[in-house]
Amino acid sequence: MEFLVIDDDRTFRDAACLLIEEEGHYAQPAGCGRAALANLKEEDFDAVLLDVNLGSENGLDLLPQLLRGQANLPVVMLTAQGSVDTAVEAMRRGAVDFLEKPFTREQFHRVLARMQRFNQMSRSIERLEREVSESKSQSPELLLDFESGPMREVMAVVEKAARTAASVLLLGESGTGKSILARVIHQKSHLADKPLVTVSCPSLSRELLESELFGHVKGAFTGAVRDHWGKVKAAHGGTLFLDEIGDLPMEIQPKLLRLLQEREYERLGENVTRQADLRVIAASNRDLKKLVAQGQFREDLYFRLNVIVVEAPPLRNRVGDMERFARHYLRHFAGQCGRDVRGFSADSLDRIRGYAWPGNLRELRNAIERAVILTHGEAEIEAEDLPFEGQNASGAGPLPPQPGELVTLEKLEDAHIRKVLERTGSVAEAARVLGIDQATIYRKRKKMGVEPIRELQMA
Repeated sequence: MEFLVIDDDRTFRDAACLLIEEEGHYAQPAGCGRAALANLKEEDFDAVLLDVNLGSENGLDLLPQLLRGQANLPVVMLTAQGSVDTAVEAMRRGAVDFLEKPFTREQFHRVLARMQRFNQMSRSIERLEREVSESKSQSPELLLDFESGPMREVMAVVEKAARTAASVLLLGESGTGKSILARVIHQKSHLADKPLVTVSCPSLSRELLESELFGHVKGAFTGAVRDHWGKVKAAHGGTLFLDEIGDLPMEIQPKLLRLLQEREYERLGENVTRQADLRVIAASNRDLKKLVAQGQFREDLYFRLNVIVVEAPPLRNRVGDMERFARHYLRHFAGQCGRDVRGFSADSLDRIRGYAWPGNLRELRNAIERAVILTHGEAEIEAEDLPFEGQNASGAGPLPPQPGELVTLEKLEDAHIRKVLERTGSVAEAARVLGIDQATIYRKRKKMGVEPIRELQMA
């Protein structure tokens, strides 16, 4: 938890912050109302300790201002001149507890324990509200059902990995659903009711990314005008998802390795070592082994991340999923846009199945959303509504059928023979690769309608 301690007595502020941090929490001091409001504007706190007497200010008057920006923020009032009237007035204005100075260490710890229980209850309520909201909005990514052969194998690994505390490395092309898998792992784990915090590694400069991860103290670098807690702290007790970790700068990699090995870190500009209780899931669309060989990624960090590896297959290898995903996105966006579009024409489905989808699920989602908005049809998406021409990523024509796709053996065999003929220099070489005689190749080529090629004359 993160506490904001508001008191004009610096000695008391420092002592209270020390007691809070001894319990494994975080504490941010503020000496006046203006500093407190500035901190609340920059950070989300879990609880506030507020002194009634703030020099020329009255803590009771400050209390409603604190709650204006965060209505459910638990505030504990502190005073050296406690009275029943003061306590009643504090509760009336929104405080949840009252502690009279001087207090013992045990009394203070009991208050912290009550705030922790209050925070856990609030987080549970927020999680339930979020789940209900997601269910109502039917977020398409969260409801995707992975049923194809390749994805069944992936989901089997995900199910096993989710039940452990081990780091997970998600590999695959951009748009294959790695962030969805990270969320699935978190939701199926024992940390499901704790935060899932995402950091996009390529999105910031080295210095800003380091601050985003670990936080900084005021003056740590140009522009650091106040203390800042990073995503590691925000993920405390939960899961930290590092997206596109292959782009993590080399200067930050030793600090991440320390976080993974020792569960320790330090904020920028601070020498205080802090403990981190979290699980790390990382994802990359780059070949990390190649980056290690090129000296762009630490080998020890790679092995520390590489405990459980999950490879998300590209959509072009999941032809069995394409139509189901397309229909799923159609239902979602038709409902969202208020369009009475209920399906796809036969030509549009052929176009979907024949396209390579280099952008994978992300591209499919965008294509269906666009088609739903712009279609001229009353009930169906037509082929011309889709923003491509049924060509694969290289523009060489529709994709050949893949092993495991619901096609006949004859179609699969034809596609394989065509590929071998393209890659070999003669019919004789193709025959050796395929394990059949040259006459059989000649007959099959004729049946497939393949034009004679000069380089492939009968030997």
